[in-house]
Amino acid sequence: MSLVFTKLLLAHLIGDFVLQPNQWVIHKESNRVRSKYLYFHVLLHFVVTMLLLWDLGYWKIVLVIAGSHYLIDLAKLYANPLFKSKRIPFFVDQLLHILVLYGCAYFGNLWEHTLELFEALDWNLVTAMVFVTFPAAIIMGKLLEQMSDQIELDHKSLPNAGKYIGVIERLFVLTFIILGHWEAIGLLITAKSVFRFNDLKERNSRKLTEYILIGTLLSFGLAIVTGIIYINL
Repeated sequence: MSLVFTKLLLAHLIGDFVLQPNQWVIHKESNRVRSKYLYFHVLLHFVVTMLLLWDLGYWKIVLVIAGSHYLIDLAKLYANPLFKSKRIPFFVDQLLHILVLYGCAYFGNLWEHTLELFEALDWNLVTAMVFVTFPAAIIMGKLLEQMSDQIELDHKSLPNAGKYIGVIERLFVLTFIILGHWEAIGLLITAKSVFRFNDLKERNSRKLTEYILIGTLLSFGLAIVTGIIYINL
């Protein structure tokens, strides 16, 4: 990663998250193109980026970044009402900003650098990480299907919370294995057991306890096997 791209990304993080009060966000969403804070926000990005680069020779690039930032943010403000969840326009907005930064940082050899990035990717690692997310969750669902039919559903739980917890924990386990920190897996299991203890105590259900224990061991087992296969590859 070049120093220029790093500084551009840092300037974006500072301008979009550190130095943008919630009051600005609310005012922009209410007034859109008429919001004065939209223009303050873009100007702030320009100033922060120039300060971090500390080279007047980059002023054209910074001007392109500021102009694109204005257009992308404005498009997001008008697109927000079209989505039930604001997560989609938010992440699309951030992706577009980063793509602009990437294009500006490597505009001289953009295609060649992009090809180098793809060639340098560890595809075995990418495959392992993808597997331990939702594919592993679906496999576990199939393996535990008969058992789950015997468990009463807890309607107090967040929708799909268990699935996302499993995805995150398997990613952690895979990361610990790749880094060679097997002891951290034990700490992760202990932490999960502590958080689950009160729920299991209140429910006082042997079936639920056994189901959670089997699910946890199966989840960790899939991640461990995946990590071992990756290391041996």
